[in-house]
Amino acid sequence: MTNIILLGPPGAGKGTQAHKLVAERGMVQLSTGDMLREARTSGTEMGKRVAEVMDRGQLVTDEIVIGLIEEKLDTVKAPGFIFDGFPRTLKQADALGALLERHGQTLGAVIEMKVDDEALVSRITGRFTCGDCGAVYHDVTHPTKVAGVCDACGSTNLKRRADDNEVSLRTRLMEYYKKTSPLVGYYYHAHLLSSIDALASVETVADEIAKVLDKAGK
Repeated sequence: MTNIILLGPPGAGKGTQAHKLVAERGMVQLSTGDMLREARTSGTEMGKRVAEVMDRGQLVTDEIVIGLIEEKLDTVKAPGFIFDGFPRTLKQADALGALLERHGQTLGAVIEMKVDDEALVSRITGRFTCGDCGAVYHDVTHPTKVAGVCDACGSTNLKRRADDNEVSLRTRLMEYYKKTSPLVGYYYHAHLLSSIDALASVETVADEIAKVLDKAGK
């Protein structure tokens, strides 16, 4: 079993690569956001705790997130787990390490998806999607053939995410670097860190991740 963490700022492509690993290797993605949404409607005791906290508009505690991850480790069989969005802090990294140890598991690799901030801003602020079929476009690198019309389904319902603007993105980047950057040094000293260029093509990034996983699995 090879468990991995994907580290990277908003828009680095962590979700895209996690989905490929799920499809191609049968790994299970543990996304904090997905787990919270699932727990909220599950009706379990942990789910009720999550719902109460979220309904009050409060942040979910590390204890609850670790509890959700432990539920998955107890109930889901997989050749490896992908931790996406967790840990974000050194305290969380310690907690995750302790949890895996209790379950007789380890981390195989931590993959830092590195980006150039200016290139990332350009990539994210230029993207838009079809609200009907979900096709993704970009003002510069992948515009629609006919302005305002989806190539795939012909819809004119093209949308941009409200937070895909430069001010919002730079705020999210700063928050990421403040909270999460210490993890790079943490996992480097644990000899688990591999860094890749996340602004390369999706397939190139996937190939680099595959090399890291294949090495970790030996």
